[in-house]
Amino acid sequence: MNIHKCCCLWVVFILLGLTAGPITGASEATAASAGEIDQSVSAALEKLYAKYPTAKMLAQGAKGVLVFPNMVKGGFIVGGQYGEGALRKGSRTVAYYNSIAASYGLQAGLQKYGYALFFMTDDSLGYLDKSDGWEVGIGPSIVVVDEGLAKSLTTTTARSDIYAFFFDQKGLMAGLGLQGSKITRIDK
Repeated sequence: MNIHKCCCLWVVFILLGLTAGPITGASEATAASAGEIDQSVSAALEKLYAKYPTAKMLAQGAKGVLVFPNMVKGGFIVGGQYGEGALRKGSRTVAYYNSIAASYGLQAGLQKYGYALFFMTDDSLGYLDKSDGWEVGIGPSIVVVDEGLAKSLTTTTARSDIYAFFFDQKGLMAGLGLQGSKITRIDK
């Protein structure tokens, strides 16, 4: 096991222990079932589409949408984030994934949030399927959609491989990012 995986696993165990706190509730401290993930993904997409109509527009043309509704990020100097989600093609779940990252630096806090990746091309979705754990930042380009871009994005201007939306941020930790995250298919 390499040092990166070892560090990530250590951080995940710490985060799972911390998730029993007030931000997420004790029931989310354990791995979710396929049914629980599907319910969370459906609820997250409803909220996302209500807040960002652009996301709903992108979903209609997307080859797939990968949603992580309950990411937990925490740390003190050494930090990490973890969550499980589902890949949807249309309204049907076709696979389950986890997202994990570790970091080191000036950081402290705990935060819960969700994010969705809209795969706009067959190539970008194929890269996810073919990679044995996709390291974000290597491979297809991702555009993080903020409120300003969401207001100006249309089907005509949407030309990137993947669009990312963050939602439901709660907690006390600054900064959300995908760089350095590893997304891996899991069995449920």
